[in-house]
Amino acid sequence: MAGDPNAPHFPRSAPIDAYGKGGFAFAGMSHRGSLLCLPDAIWAWDVTDPAMIDRYSLDRVFAAANGIDTLLIGTGTGMWLPPPELRQALKAMRVVLDTMQTGPAVRTYNIMIGERRRVAAALIAVP
Repeated sequence: MAGDPNAPHFPRSAPIDAYGKGGFAFAGMSHRGSLLCLPDAIWAWDVTDPAMIDRYSLDRVFAAANGIDTLLIGTGTGMWLPPPELRQALKAMRVVLDTMQTGPAVRTYNIMIGERRRVAAALIAVP
């Protein structure tokens, strides 16, 4: 999907139907690369490795924090411990951070949006 990098791929939240092969399927569309799923839209996310995750890469999450209770970070195929300053910055915005591999993060995200929870997910694409 090419287009305006300032425009979302999808204008609301949606369950993730499939993941793997370097991308995701949702809302009848497919996307190569990582995703940032917010309550109001799904965005392309240029993070390919957990080491790239910082406040800047999560800027859209911080901007929308008043509508988010939980941020799930799908870390790809490995585990990742967020830096304490990132966890503290999110806590200051009243956002709970939960990190796990991308597969479990997708499943947890789908359950939480099915329950109409105020959840966001930053998902690193897996092979």
